[in-house]
Amino acid sequence: MQSYRILKDKFAGGVMLFLTLTSLLLVIAMGIGLYMKSTPILADYPLKDLLFSSSWKPLKGEVGFFPFIMGTVWVTGFAVILALPIALLTAIYLTEYAKPVVRKYVFPALDILAALPAVIYGVWGTLLIVPWISDYLAPKFVDFSTGYTVLAGGIVLGVMILPLLVSLFVEIFTSVPQDLRDASMALGSTKWQASKFVVIRRTIPGIIAAVVLAVSRALGETIAVLMVCGNLPQVPGSLLDACYPIPALIANNYGEMLSFPLFEAALMFAALLLFVVVFLFILISRIVLYRIEKTFM
Repeated sequence: MQSYRILKDKFAGGVMLFLTLTSLLLVIAMGIGLYMKSTPILADYPLKDLLFSSSWKPLKGEVGFFPFIMGTVWVTGFAVILALPIALLTAIYLTEYAKPVVRKYVFPALDILAALPAVIYGVWGTLLIVPWISDYLAPKFVDFSTGYTVLAGGIVLGVMILPLLVSLFVEIFTSVPQDLRDASMALGSTKWQASKFVVIRRTIPGIIAAVVLAVSRALGETIAVLMVCGNLPQVPGSLLDACYPIPALIANNYGEMLSFPLFEAALMFAALLLFVVVFLFILISRIVLYRIEKTFM
């Protein structure tokens, strides 16, 4: 009987190891597949020209991805800057200040918001955020704006990742032992000081990991940004300029322009570029996270 349990345990471990290696191999296969599909454009154009050229006319042989890279950076960066402080303070309130009855209703609402399809956020942005920017905000700063801007994309994307960040932060803050809070309060600190110097300081690695997860989702978001960013291949100069993030480029053109081999290779290179950016971002963040854990833990 004991040998049977040992055999069963070894079999379960082998199955889980196989599934783990399979998931890793699938990611590697995705990267190799995208690279193979991108080889025609990589063979005809230097990587420097692809990354830093601003001219996008694939039918004329001009395939500069710099406007799309910058559009992705602008929208994602603004979304994180907008959502991070709100999510952090909301999570602190829910874990340290809110009464149980508040948590009882807020937590399910956050789960519902996190599960909403991206197209709903896109429609909300198109019907409310874009007209507000066009009719009320933009005229205070520029002569004309359609409202389909970096600002609209950042607001919609920030609202999308907000429930995810709040949920993750709540889980992270809840994991801090209550004894640490009590010890801080016993030494004379206020509840805010205990939250700031005990809860947040102890959970910095977890906060960084949550932000990385949210940014990774924001970098690959397609439908919402496609609907509100304007989709103009230009380098944004301000939040009130239109932009064209890489996911929107792929979604807008894939399927209808594949009869042009260069265009297909260009879209595959865009997907490869997004894949590499997310991979490098997660890798660098893990290195930073490891160093912070050694410092604070």
